[in-house]
Amino acid sequence: MKKIVADSSSNQYVFPGIPYDYASLQITVDGRNFTDDKDLDLVEMIDALEHTKKSSSTACPSTGDWLSKFEGADEIYVITISGKLSGSYGSAKMAEKEYLEEHPEAKIWVIDSRMTGPGMRMIMDKINELSAQGYEFEEIKQKTIEYMEKVKLCFLLASVNNLANAGRLNKLLAKAIGVLDIKMLGRAKEGVIDPFGKFKGQKRAVKETFIEMMNQGYDGGKVRIDHVLNEKDAETLKGYITEKFPDADVIIDTCKGLCSYYAERNGYIVGYEVR
Repeated sequence: MKKIVADSSSNQYVFPGIPYDYASLQITVDGRNFTDDKDLDLVEMIDALEHTKKSSSTACPSTGDWLSKFEGADEIYVITISGKLSGSYGSAKMAEKEYLEEHPEAKIWVIDSRMTGPGMRMIMDKINELSAQGYEFEEIKQKTIEYMEKVKLCFLLASVNNLANAGRLNKLLAKAIGVLDIKMLGRAKEGVIDPFGKFKGQKRAVKETFIEMMNQGYDGGKVRIDHVLNEKDAETLKGYITEKFPDADVIIDTCKGLCSYYAERNGYIVGYEVR
């Protein structure tokens, strides 16, 4: 049986096509644990994060968590958040080794997406598409690797407190952004967070997101926008895209637990194809 398994930073608890499962990341706030799964109360988690005066943290799936998702499959495609941002990829690779020891006939490909959220989901979509077209395991790998070079990720952050607390961003920059109500735009670059713009006001930042997409080579391909309680700005960005490219395939969805932890309220993450 074929199977796609991702960690929950894909923002996908349900996925159509190839049988699918996900390994949950954990978010801890004031000693309280939030599991990134279909039962998560996202608003409650975000409220807790915004009111805490203590540190918060995240934890990746364990090797055992991954192994439990592999069971019953003999052709497995595993997609993780960037290995430079989380230990999820390392845990999945350890699970791969253990699973192959017990099931030497199985085929497993663990993919470091070098992204998160919608970028991961676009990789999953491509694997599903290639499988439906009848390609074999090695062909799917090669074609997916080629496709990943055409997938870009950018994001808007209305707050960067959690990124700074997790050591992903300079704390002085985070403090300045919070005090001045500046919105930060960033991109995924070689698997790490690359801040490239700071703008006063959400409206300007949304417009600059579209400009960034165009600068990176977007020309009407697939776009996936995941937002954190901010459908309004997601729709505005979609409007910029479809005004210039009326036939663009644009889908808006929501960030789940892990991505909401980092993007924070009113943030969003955009995955898109370039030429």
